[in-house]
Amino acid sequence: IKVNSYEQQKTLGFTAKSPRWAIAYKFKAQRVSTILESISYQVGRTGAITPVANLKPVLLAGTTVKRASLHNADIIQKLDVRIGDTVFVEKGGEIIPKIIAVDESKRPLHSQQTNYITHCPECNTLLKRNEDEANHYCPNEVSCPPQVKGKIEHFVSRKALNIDSLGAETIAQLYDNGLIKNIADLYELKKEDLLKLDRMAEKSVNNLLAGIEASKNISFERVLFGIGIRHIGETTAKKLAYYFKNIDSLQSATFEQLLE
Repeated sequence: IKVNSYEQQKTLGFTAKSPRWAIAYKFKAQRVSTILESISYQVGRTGAITPVANLKPVLLAGTTVKRASLHNADIIQKLDVRIGDTVFVEKGGEIIPKIIAVDESKRPLHSQQTNYITHCPECNTLLKRNEDEANHYCPNEVSCPPQVKGKIEHFVSRKALNIDSLGAETIAQLYDNGLIKNIADLYELKKEDLLKLDRMAEKSVNNLLAGIEASKNISFERVLFGIGIRHIGETTAKKLAYYFKNIDSLQSATFEQLLE
């Protein structure tokens, strides 16, 4: 459904991803029921913990669904979802499976209420939750493995530093072998250390080092986005880079300057 006037379209403009003057009409999603077998917890690059429902495989809108996001502790509490429950699943936007309700009439007799985890499943740090936020966070951003790897993956991604020869597997290998502990360590990598790794021949090492070298010429706005500061997406990074020009003036910016 679109706004018809070109003038109004111009005024409304675009977000980084889509026009503000158009919206997709979505038909009611197909819904199926299945058993919730267990709940596992994933750690993202920002430290956000995402609970994931592991389901008895079920066919939904053309694919077999085995997992669905439970988003956060509030959603688990609101749905009162428990292990062993029969749950209703549908695909949000026809793509991402989500649990929308529980069939309480089929709940097992001795089912236990779900208690959200208190410590990080990866590094065992006590989780934090800010008053105005729905997510729990692992505050150990310096040495919690999925956070460190995730930050580096984000840093080298196409919209950030765009280092082609550095995929998730290579990053994991470098991290697990103690060659990198943070983003800065990428720029200290040495050819002789890389050649000792599995699946690292002369050509792939040269490509990797050339990609890292080329990334030194990337514009400030993309570096700022790549660093992965919370709440600084692609668009905000562009605005900040345009105004502050370099990292030093951004670091010394006042609250008032940022509000402007």
